[in-house]
Amino acid sequence: MPLPISLLRLIAALLLLLTGTAALAQTPSVAALALQLRSAETELRTVDGLLDNQVDADSQKVLRGRAVAAQQAASDVVDQLRQQQTLLDARITGLGPVTPGVAEPAEMGTQRKALAQQHALIDATIKRGGLANVEAEQLIDEIDRSRAQKFNEKVSAKVASPLTPAFWRALVQALPRDLRRTELFLTQGLRQIRAQWRGLLPWPLLLGAILALVLLIPVRVRARQFGQRLLVEGAPGHRVRRSGNALWRVLIGTLAPLLAAVALVQGLRWSGLLPERWSGVLDAFVMASGFCAYTAAVSGALLMRNGASWRVAPIDDETAAALRPLSWVLAGLAFASILVGAFNTAIGASQPALIATQALNALLHLLLIGVFLVVLGRLRARRAETEEIQNAKTSAGIGIGALLAWVLVGSALIALLLGYVVLSLFIAQFIAWVTIVGTTLYLLMAAVDDVATSVFVRQSRIGVTLTRALGVRPSMVDQFGVLLSAVLRVALVLVALSLLVNPFGGGAGFGTVFGRLGVLAQGVEFGGVSISPAGILRGIVVLFVGLALVRGFMGWLEKRYLPITDLDGSGRNSVSLVARYVGIAIAFIWALASLGIGVERVALLLSALSVGIGFGLQAITQNFVSGLILLAERPIKIGDLIRVGTDEGDVKRISVRSTEIELPDHSTLIVPNSELITKSVLNKTLSNPLGRIQIKFSVPLDSDAHAVRAMVLEAFAGEDAVLTDPAPTAFIDAITAGRIEFNCFGHVVHPRAAYSARSAVLMTLLKRFRDEGIDIGTVPQRLELVGATVAPTLPND
Repeated sequence: MPLPISLLRLIAALLLLLTGTAALAQTPSVAALALQLRSAETELRTVDGLLDNQVDADSQKVLRGRAVAAQQAASDVVDQLRQQQTLLDARITGLGPVTPGVAEPAEMGTQRKALAQQHALIDATIKRGGLANVEAEQLIDEIDRSRAQKFNEKVSAKVASPLTPAFWRALVQALPRDLRRTELFLTQGLRQIRAQWRGLLPWPLLLGAILALVLLIPVRVRARQFGQRLLVEGAPGHRVRRSGNALWRVLIGTLAPLLAAVALVQGLRWSGLLPERWSGVLDAFVMASGFCAYTAAVSGALLMRNGASWRVAPIDDETAAALRPLSWVLAGLAFASILVGAFNTAIGASQPALIATQALNALLHLLLIGVFLVVLGRLRARRAETEEIQNAKTSAGIGIGALLAWVLVGSALIALLLGYVVLSLFIAQFIAWVTIVGTTLYLLMAAVDDVATSVFVRQSRIGVTLTRALGVRPSMVDQFGVLLSAVLRVALVLVALSLLVNPFGGGAGFGTVFGRLGVLAQGVEFGGVSISPAGILRGIVVLFVGLALVRGFMGWLEKRYLPITDLDGSGRNSVSLVARYVGIAIAFIWALASLGIGVERVALLLSALSVGIGFGLQAITQNFVSGLILLAERPIKIGDLIRVGTDEGDVKRISVRSTEIELPDHSTLIVPNSELITKSVLNKTLSNPLGRIQIKFSVPLDSDAHAVRAMVLEAFAGEDAVLTDPAPTAFIDAITAGRIEFNCFGHVVHPRAAYSARSAVLMTLLKRFRDEGIDIGTVPQRLELVGATVAPTLPND
């Protein structure tokens, strides 16, 4: 007897209830999630209330972190509730709809009602979480805008120019008070030292100083030597040893001075010789020591003045010796900048004193950058006449970078003289920071490339293991190493870009400084797209950046990745061409997107131009499509020997519009691609690269055919260009007019070698036949005279 439908639904509901209970047991209850959401909402309201007051930049950073944490908590709650909602929907679906006119069991109705109430509660909580997420997003945007605004106001603030008397008058007026504050700060420190000394030797300070000296000199030197010895003995290959040594020098050169500063400062604190007011200066001393040490270490690892064989960058000894002292000056200037800033904060220096300090700091940075550019320019000019051709692109890049740096230095100097001191300091420090980050990025990218392409290579242990144990092709191991290197280097570039703006108020403030350039000209709006000089300039910059990225990618693809693949030259050319045109198309689309022109507008424009393309550019379009077919199907490849009409030559280049063929007279025949697709083309090397020699001749009927055939095969065997596999053959083609006609064949490695090999074989046969007295002349002709008694026979010589 079949079970009633209502009973089946009840059983299904019970099963779903059991499985759902097991699943829900692994997740928090709705009440617990609602409590977490309420806590996040309370946190957001607290942050919102604190923003009503005047908060400084540090407080804004803390509040932003709290808002982000609350937003993350709300998002987690919503995700978990949606999972439970999905489970409830499945359970409700399992119960099925209420059948009209059919009474269902009370248990099922109770279950249906409970599930509906729980579903409504979860849905309401999800909506609350969505509102909390939106509120958190608004608070984060508000904080970012406020920070950006304050940063812009700080950078764009104008004070009296250092060239005007007002600047120096304000400094002189504030000087007595600043001197008293400095004296009070130092007096408090001396008083604390006298109070804590008490005639006893400050052992903590002495131990800290001794530990600092040990870390700075013997430990640093021995650690550097130990790293070099370890790399020489265990690192695979010179490249890995070289880059590993550079990173090890940076690590040791940074940690040793930093730990030494920490030991010295901690010894001062443990001895109690300095007051609490000096704590900020001591912390700044540690930070300045670490940053100064890192600057000196990373520049030293790049230049490697005393170890040319360990140098990562292609820098000559003269350049390294000339630039190394400037790197020490940069490190010392960074140390002084951090320490002086902390000292001004500790004593509460006046505004004129702060401005004067910033102006001096900016001027020193600009002078250092100017000296660096002058030294670099002189070195480049000295080697300009002897520079190798392959370094021309690198030299051009250095020249463009130097020109841009000069423009920035000039702008910063003008801003300083006009009274925009903070802006000038910002530009100067930004150039220095770009130099440090760029140097670090170069070393890390070199190390990543060296390790990836040395470990994942067919000759390495890992490569041999992969090829033998897993059956991976050797070329795949090489490709994986190159791809891994590319991915890691791209990740390093992204991290470096984020670090460029980190010390200057974050990405929002830095981006807004350049974003203000967009309001220089409002422009006009046409078809929903705002067109302005600033927008056009932005589009041009984006286009050049995109094309530069495409060029860099193509250089990596053609020089690094494709050569280690199993593709032949034609295949690499096809991949390279397609990648180049796709990259250029993406760059143009990116530039149009920066102008507010979306892909749909581009498609509309192309559809409007389709009629013109169909008529006026029909031939170009046909050749373009034919070029894509050639690159995809590859009936003709680079290096093939083809015949087009009466012309025969080697394929040298295939583009999307035409194909270049080098003829035997070394001229170039440019054939439109449509000709190669729509007409007959003879490809002599498409399926088989071998060339064939064919020799046809005839001998008198009374000649020894076996001996003639043996002579032919011996002539083929005596020619080095003729292959033994497939073996040469000689056939009797026919017996006509009293002569035996031979048809002989031989093969060479390529059709281009057939002509010379055929000539050599013929020269050998002619000599053999002459020596053996074999006649290979033409068939004799008979001339009959009508009406004559005797018909003489005239031999044809």
